[in-house]
Amino acid sequence: MIPIIQKYFPELSDEQTRQIEALDELYRDWNAKINVISRKDIDNLYEHHVLYSLAIGKLLHFKPGTSFLDFGTGGGFPGSPLAILFPECSFKLIDGTGKKIRVATEVAQAIGLKNVKAEHLRGEEEKGKYDFVVSRAVMPLPDLMKIVRKNVSPHHNNAMMNGVICLKGGNPESEIHPFKKIAEVTPITTWFDEEWFKEKNIIYVPC
Repeated sequence: MIPIIQKYFPELSDEQTRQIEALDELYRDWNAKINVISRKDIDNLYEHHVLYSLAIGKLLHFKPGTSFLDFGTGGGFPGSPLAILFPECSFKLIDGTGKKIRVATEVAQAIGLKNVKAEHLRGEEEKGKYDFVVSRAVMPLPDLMKIVRKNVSPHHNNAMMNGVICLKGGNPESEIHPFKKIAEVTPITTWFDEEWFKEKNIIYVPC
């Protein structure tokens, strides 16, 4: 098992472990063809991309049947690692760049992720309803909320109300200002002690 993932998720099954271990070779191979991860950052795949995505799984253990929309997924983050962590939940990954969706699709198929659907689609075009919309620093939070609020289902099934969950770096104060009465900001250093996670946060806005 990848040590940094094992450190924080020791309970993963053999199948989940196999899927996570397969990501390195797959993303290196695809990155050589299509630049979905910064070339200088590919060696940090597990810390900067996989573990960072899995931080959302520390926020809440989502119930089986929970549905997610990954807005602006790029090559599959945070949706694909979360789909590995929560195999009984469903994930739709969308991105406006077709070649990135191709990578997300091929990676999911290669590791046998049956709970993932990836589609070349802009957020404005997505009409479905989901329990949670997840995103990784795609755009400023107020702009994101304008697009995806329509996609959050009014039927709540988890301990947290349905809403939008974003991974963000830097100081979040200006972005959450319009939602300061309801937004919750959780530093990722709450769970992960690596230096890179300082000033990285999860922003949750219930809808």
